[in-house]
Amino acid sequence: MTQDTQEPALASGEKLVENRVPIPTWDFWLVKLLAVTVGETFADMIAVNFGLGLSNTGLLMGVVLVGLLIVQFSKKRYVPVWYWLSVVLVSIEGTIITDKLVDDFGVSLMTTTTVFGLALAAVFAIWYWIEGTLSIHKVTNFRREAFYWLAILTTFALGTSAGDQAAEALGLGFLTSALMYAGIIAVIAAAYFGAGLNAVFSFWAVYIITRPAGASLGDWLAQPKDATGLGLGTIPTSLIFLVAIAVTIFYMMRSRDGVEMERVSE
Repeated sequence: MTQDTQEPALASGEKLVENRVPIPTWDFWLVKLLAVTVGETFADMIAVNFGLGLSNTGLLMGVVLVGLLIVQFSKKRYVPVWYWLSVVLVSIEGTIITDKLVDDFGVSLMTTTTVFGLALAAVFAIWYWIEGTLSIHKVTNFRREAFYWLAILTTFALGTSAGDQAAEALGLGFLTSALMYAGIIAVIAAAYFGAGLNAVFSFWAVYIITRPAGASLGDWLAQPKDATGLGLGTIPTSLIFLVAIAVTIFYMMRSRDGVEMERVSE
C-alpha cells in the first residue's frame, strides 16, 4: 500500500515504519478462517492419521512454529507468506494444546474454555497496561508484536475449547456450532458497521470467534457421519484448505494487500 501524497509531512523526529501485522482487509478474514479451519484438521491428521500422537505432534509443530516466528520477528514488517504460515502453525499448536489437556489429562472442556478465557483476558490487560493500546494498527515494535502473537495463540487454544464445548459437550453438533458462531460474528459486524461499536473491541471479538467457527467447520467437514460430520476425512479437508490458503497468500503477495505504514518517533 502506497502512502497517500495528501498526508501531512513527517514532523521532526518522526519516521515511517511498516506495521508488523496486516490490516483486516477482506482477504485477511478469508485466510484467517481458512487457517483456523486447517489448524483443526491438520493437527488431527498428523496426530491420528500419521500416528504421531498429540505429544509428538505438539513437539514437532512447536519447533516449526518457533522457527517461523523467529523469521517473522526478524522481518520487522508484514510479509504475507511468513505471517500466515505462522498463523497456521499457531492454529495447529493451539488445537494440540487443548486436545492434549482434554484427551490425555482429562481436563473438562468447560475448564479449558474458562482457563483460556481468563488467560486471554490477562494477556489483553497486561498488553494494554504496558503499551496503552490493543490496536493492531500500532504493532510497530518487538514488544507489541510479542503480545500480539501471545494473544493469537491464546485465542486459538480458547477457540478450540469453545468450539468443542458447543459441538460435543453441549451436543449441538459441528454444523450447528459453526452456524451459531457465524451468527455471533454477524451480530458483532452489524454492531460495528451499524451502531459504531468500538473498532478494537470488534476486531478482537471477531478474531476470537472465528476460531471456534473455523474449528467447528473443519470438524464438520472431516469427521465421520456418525459423529455429525460429512466424512471427508482430515487429509482431503486439510489439503483443500492448504491449497486455498496458498492461493490467497499468493494474491496478497502480488497485491501487497494489508500492508500499512505507521508514523513513529525515532
